[in-house]
Amino acid sequence: MIGYYLHHVGQGHRRRGTAVARSLRTEVVGLGSGGPPAGWPGDWVELERDDHPPVDPRLSQPEAGGALHWVPLHHPGLARRHHQVARWLDRARPDLVVVDVSVEIAVLVRLCGVPVVLGGMPGDREDQPHRLARSLAEAVLAPWPPGAHGDGAASGPAPRTWEVGGISALAVASGASGEGSARPGTGQGEPGALPAGSGQGATGAVDPGRGPLGAVEPRRGGVLVVWGSGGAGPGEHDVEAARASTGRRWLVRGGDHPPSPDLLAEMRAAEVVVCHAGQGAVADVALAGRPAVVLAQPRPHGEQEATARALERRGLAATASGWPAAEAWPGLLDRALATGGEGWSAWGSQQGAARAAHRLDEAAARLQEQRCWPS
Repeated sequence: MIGYYLHHVGQGHRRRGTAVARSLRTEVVGLGSGGPPAGWPGDWVELERDDHPPVDPRLSQPEAGGALHWVPLHHPGLARRHHQVARWLDRARPDLVVVDVSVEIAVLVRLCGVPVVLGGMPGDREDQPHRLARSLAEAVLAPWPPGAHGDGAASGPAPRTWEVGGISALAVASGASGEGSARPGTGQGEPGALPAGSGQGATGAVDPGRGPLGAVEPRRGGVLVVWGSGGAGPGEHDVEAARASTGRRWLVRGGDHPPSPDLLAEMRAAEVVVCHAGQGAVADVALAGRPAVVLAQPRPHGEQEATARALERRGLAATASGWPAAEAWPGLLDRALATGGEGWSAWGSQQGAARAAHRLDEAAARLQEQRCWPS
């Protein structure tokens, strides 16, 4: 059995973990805040929140003097959360646990004598807590192609780093992985497919000047903005100004608007896709293979800036930071079109989830054989 801990901030960890879990051949149990993600294929342990009631960092010392990232003093949810994890480990005796991503959960799992595979994250991860988690891990599961990040994202004392390529939930939902190994889920539809309209990082739609949209017939010649739930995204004024400066049709998916009827089809139909530089969004655009403008947003550890640099080095997309001024958009779209979308195949999103699952299946089998005590 494999345990799979999914962080609750944004949707990227949950989408990525679900895509990998649905490609596993090993039994999988998820752990995380709230209910299971749409399409989760196995059992789910809903954990107490460790940020409710809210934490005052001036009093609760959540970083423990720099040794950890989130251990607020005397927080009842934190104690219950860790108790739930330890109790499940004792009862289930998993062969390994994937932690995507929490230093504290990774340390707790290893303290309970269970092997850990740590989710890899871009950016500057050379602080003491990240180094501690990597030192305890069996491996780092890195959702980018080999050599994409040479700036400390996956470096450190972990014995192995599995650079499996981008992991797109849309690849599993559309059956694009071509592996035939996806596990049947609990939702409706074909085995291995996420429920329609679920698991998408860009969950909504608005066409400035036209109002909210329902089902949209994909049309070439437009700009599709794909935004997730981890940030506010561009406002209608921002998009309207970009639209006026470029003379193109713009469509926004993300934020608080209705979900896309078929996000992958809409991306493939767009002339240019604009997205933030989150790992899931980049993997989705790479799967679609369209010219792209990738915008790095402020995140801890410079995560999105690191991804934008990696894309620039590989010549895969036009990049910028934040939401550009209206006058910058014509040049950005020209750069994206000149770059084209053919190079995206090198990001590996079509097979990323299957490669990750294969690594985890192999590791679980090996670790089961190495057990000192029977399960």
